[in-house]
Amino acid sequence: MLKMMTFFQGLPGQQPVPGTLDLPRSPQKLPSTSEAESEASSEDLVPSLEAEVARDRKEEKLSKKKKPKGLANMFSVFTKGKKKKGQSGSTEPQGEPEPRPGLDGPLPTVEELKAALERGRLEAARPLLALERELQAAAAAGGAGEEELVRRQSKVEALYALLRDQALGVLRRPLEVAPERLHQALAVVAEQEREDRQAEAEPGTSALAATRPRRWLQLWRRGVAQAAEERMGRRPAEGAEGRSEAESVFLHMGRTMKEDLEAVVERLKPLFPPEFGVVATYAQSYHEYFAAQLAAMAQFELCERDTYMLLVWVQNLYPNDVINSPKLAAELQGVGLGSLLPPKQIRLLEASFLSNEAANVKELMARALELESQHWAQDVAPQRLDGHCHSELAIDILQIISQAQAKAESITPDLGAQIKQVLLVELAALLRSYQRTFDEFLERCKKLRHYRANVIANINNCLSFRTSMEQKWQVPQDRLSLLLGPLSELKRHGFDALLQSLFADLKPLFKKFTQTYWATPAETLEKIIATVGGRLPEFSELQDCFREELMESVHLHLVKEYIIRLSKRCLVLKTAEQQQQLARHILANADVIQHFCTQNGSAATWLHPALPTLAEIIRLQDPSAIKIEVATYATCYPDFSKGHLSAILAIKGNLSTSEVRSIRSILDVNTEVQEPCRSLFSLIKVG
Repeated sequence: MLKMMTFFQGLPGQQPVPGTLDLPRSPQKLPSTSEAESEASSEDLVPSLEAEVARDRKEEKLSKKKKPKGLANMFSVFTKGKKKKGQSGSTEPQGEPEPRPGLDGPLPTVEELKAALERGRLEAARPLLALERELQAAAAAGGAGEEELVRRQSKVEALYALLRDQALGVLRRPLEVAPERLHQALAVVAEQEREDRQAEAEPGTSALAATRPRRWLQLWRRGVAQAAEERMGRRPAEGAEGRSEAESVFLHMGRTMKEDLEAVVERLKPLFPPEFGVVATYAQSYHEYFAAQLAAMAQFELCERDTYMLLVWVQNLYPNDVINSPKLAAELQGVGLGSLLPPKQIRLLEASFLSNEAANVKELMARALELESQHWAQDVAPQRLDGHCHSELAIDILQIISQAQAKAESITPDLGAQIKQVLLVELAALLRSYQRTFDEFLERCKKLRHYRANVIANINNCLSFRTSMEQKWQVPQDRLSLLLGPLSELKRHGFDALLQSLFADLKPLFKKFTQTYWATPAETLEKIIATVGGRLPEFSELQDCFREELMESVHLHLVKEYIIRLSKRCLVLKTAEQQQQLARHILANADVIQHFCTQNGSAATWLHPALPTLAEIIRLQDPSAIKIEVATYATCYPDFSKGHLSAILAIKGNLSTSEVRSIRSILDVNTEVQEPCRSLFSLIKVG
């Protein structure tokens, strides 16, 4: 990182550029990239239109006093028809040039052309071209000596060097000169390009040294690249607080490129001939410099922040906010700038980003869980929200996950999809750790004052996790079951902790069924229901859905304990009347249990037939009818075993051993279960 910062510190300084990346400012001037040019004033290199008119008038006065020379005659060709000062000027249409300059009178001398070019008179381009052609004609005729031709050619080339500097000097500052002068410079370069093409198409056999193609258009493009480097390479002003130097540099480059290209589109494109491809030239120059800076930075060992910055510029900000910005999208569509980095480099950066984010998410989630578990151990009471015990843990964890997801999506949607799978793996690991940490709390902190409140708060956490995964994350069902598994265990263990003391209080009450030989089952059940009803307010701070689930657990416990009492083999009824009386008691008790539990939120309808069917088995006297009832019962409760059946049949003291064996055999028939089996009889141990 230190090396990379040193790399940026080597860039030239600059003043802050106003405006933002999203809100472009007014078009900027595009300065020269030549240091010598930048030190010279615009008046020295680019004479104003008024100054040129003043010089013309001065020459006209001088021409009246002495005989006009060739240069004055030549200029009369270009100044003829020139509008007076104050009238609106217009540029001539740029048509195909004549094969030879149409000049009246003798050509100006080399000294006269030199003086004109030093004054910035671009009109001297035509007579200079005529002078070049005259030299070529003399060389072709063979009348002049070789030494004379070399001398004359060297002077012509020196004049072309002056013309080149003047014309390209104007094009280096295209927004600082009058449109008429810009048109002159463009016409000079365009004419030289045509001469280059003609020279390449018709190679001569002259004794002169080959001086074409001069490639002034290529020199202009090189100057544009230098200007782009100067503009983009300036050191930005100190950025906003919290922004790194690298971030400030790339923001400056992106903003400069966008604003300068908008100025090119709005102000230069209407003035430049199509063959210059002015928009494409500037765009490619800025793009190449931008890409070079990113490629250089990518060679360093990047920190996480700079890796993200590179990716977000390459994959999002540059293509969307710069290249496809409203003012540039149509202009740059056919330029084919491409990406700032090659695909292989981007994939490496994306892999590094995903690895960094996974490690960060893992660390942040572990820290959040550690902080929360410290609050439990320190007996800190949980918050109350809308009458429910509340914990911020689920919110913190889900926010960490969401921020990482949003960060990846800010680069590309595809990277967002990739990181989702990574985050789900980290979330699953966190939830398993959460369950283990919660189990340790349940075992070690039972005597703390706020133990039950913290248990309830953690159970309520499961709702936030589950809702987010099911709705916002839309996790596939197979992955969802893996993620929800630890939460289901956490909730179940939490319910066990909350209900432990209640179930302990109910145990002696259920024992009274067998202790009294079912003499007063209604009174016994009434005490059981009263005890449960008195404890239900303790669970009011659970979320509604979990309070209903907890009531289902209570419902299951009441039915299970009732069946356990029936299965104790301490009651043997030998007459049908006694069995029918017990069956009526069981039916009445079953109705009370079902009504009480349903009224308090239990949705465990699957428990409704458990006691009434057992009552029916006890009531029936015909072995065949009992077999049918047992077969039906086994379909509802597949964990109903022969041992459980034998314990119930033991109540019927008037059944023979063979009849019991025959009834038991019905359970040998394999009954297919369509739905997952809920546990009832598997929770009941029989001797």
